[in-house]
Amino acid sequence: QVQLVESGGGSVQAGGSLRLSCAASGRTFSSYPVGWFRQAPGTEREFLPVLRWSGASVSYADSVKGRFTISRDNADNTVYLQMNSLKPEDTAVYYCAADFNPLHRPWAHQRPTEYDFWGKGTQVTVSS
Repeated sequence: QVQLVESGGGSVQAGGSLRLSCAASGRTFSSYPVGWFRQAPGTEREFLPVLRWSGASVSYADSVKGRFTISRDNADNTVYLQMNSLKPEDTAVYYCAADFNPLHRPWAHQRPTEYDFWGKGTQVTVSS
């Protein structure tokens, strides 16, 4: 059974940094797309970055480009989200997601519906 577990969330002041981790068990996701999303109360789940198919390509949402970096440690079966220059509007629950279906290779993986497996999320709070 595949499980994704996020960690590393917390409270930080504006301008600070956090590094989130997404650890997978039950499946090796080194070759598959892994994305990060966030959701603030009353809003839709928002795409952040995705690391696709063995790292062949990476995409970032405009809202986080230049501040957030996604990376993968295959030895630990973990994907990271380094978040720098945090702003109060970055406050949300952050989720990682993975898609293990090779038939989905043409997908952009920027929509929540393009993922089959999700973690339960980790809270990030940025104060001004």
